[in-house]
Amino acid sequence: MPRVAKELSAVAVRNLTRRPGLHAVGGVAGLCLNVLPKDRAVVRDGQRVKVPKGSGGGATWILRTHIDGKRVQIGLGGFPTVTLSQARDSAREMLAAIRAGRDPVAERNAARAAARAARAATITFDGAVQQWLTVKKQEWSSEKKAKQIESALARYASPELGRMNVQDIELAHIVRVLEPHWQNKTETMTGVRARIEAVLDWSTVHGYRKGDNPARWKGFLDKVLPAPAKIKTAKHFDSMPYAEIPEFMAALKDRAGMGARALEFAILTGARSKEIRGATWAEIDVGKRVWTIPAARMKMRREHRVPLTDAALDVLERTGRGEMDGLVFPAPRGGQLSDMSISAVLKRMEVPVTVHGFRSTFRTWAAEETQYPREVCEVSLAHAIGSALEAAYNRGDLFQKRRNLLNDWADYCSGKAPATGGNVVSINQKAVMG
Repeated sequence: MPRVAKELSAVAVRNLTRRPGLHAVGGVAGLCLNVLPKDRAVVRDGQRVKVPKGSGGGATWILRTHIDGKRVQIGLGGFPTVTLSQARDSAREMLAAIRAGRDPVAERNAARAAARAARAATITFDGAVQQWLTVKKQEWSSEKKAKQIESALARYASPELGRMNVQDIELAHIVRVLEPHWQNKTETMTGVRARIEAVLDWSTVHGYRKGDNPARWKGFLDKVLPAPAKIKTAKHFDSMPYAEIPEFMAALKDRAGMGARALEFAILTGARSKEIRGATWAEIDVGKRVWTIPAARMKMRREHRVPLTDAALDVLERTGRGEMDGLVFPAPRGGQLSDMSISAVLKRMEVPVTVHGFRSTFRTWAAEETQYPREVCEVSLAHAIGSALEAAYNRGDLFQKRRNLLNDWADYCSGKAPATGGNVVSINQKAVMG
């Protein structure tokens, strides 16, 4: 007959913690206190665990019993977090389950596995944002854009949605994010809504949520929020009437400074400010009269070739041609010019337009004063194009047409070609049309 352990008191059990080893505490058959030494392997919850030196040891409760004839050790928690009384109650429950034909060890393992699976199948909104950003950053042409989007979501969406499981996000939650700022920050909140929709779409595709996307405008938010267009008219970049361009370009040419040269080059090429500011001499082929902007620096993430006119090459010559492996338009103290440094040129000239607005000026001139095909004008601005045109563009047969267009634009900017109202077709245009 097996020896019955003496039923120890709480004080006696506490004294056992000074003696490493496995101690029967009585009260329930097989209940033991496993006291861990400081620097050797011990049994913890039925497993041998290496305890690092200097860890201070510890103690855990173990129930030693049999399940289906096999000896097992069941962990019941650590001491003193789990008291003697609680350990005895747990041990009795385990033994009762075993007598009823159940396997509490298998049940516990299954429950833990289910919990792990459930955690793996869920993600918070903030967690989804980070994973979505990791993917989308590869598409965006600048780190600045990624930071702006992340900042907007953190400021407006995260306080309400951040810790929520994406599966639990409903229309009411989205409305609470958007509604407080919808009237006075319509443009910003429209962007936030689109980003939330994208994050939830990502979550659905990856199996983290099911059902409709509550951040979708049509059929969801359009039922509870006023349309952005009804609140605030679309913002357009202030642009200069093209009839004023020749006089402006003459004044700009007389101004000193790298900011003025960068602005002049931007107007002549139709390129974006960040493309101009990041231009390097390695991208410029003076002999072939072409500026090749790498895909990584383009908004559309596709390499873009810009034909260089005589006027554009003259601007490059007037930069002083610094380090041939450096920036074309460096800041006075090195590094890139800031966007504000180019805008400051316009401010000093007291011209109430934006740098980006000159792209609109060019596009309006091309539409009203020339007969170049629409696609030639759009590709000149590196705008998105359709699949059929894209195939043609990739073959390179629009490059010469774009060169002709920019040559005519340069002539117009210099005052050589007056406004014609679209009635006069240049030799370059005849070449394109013919």
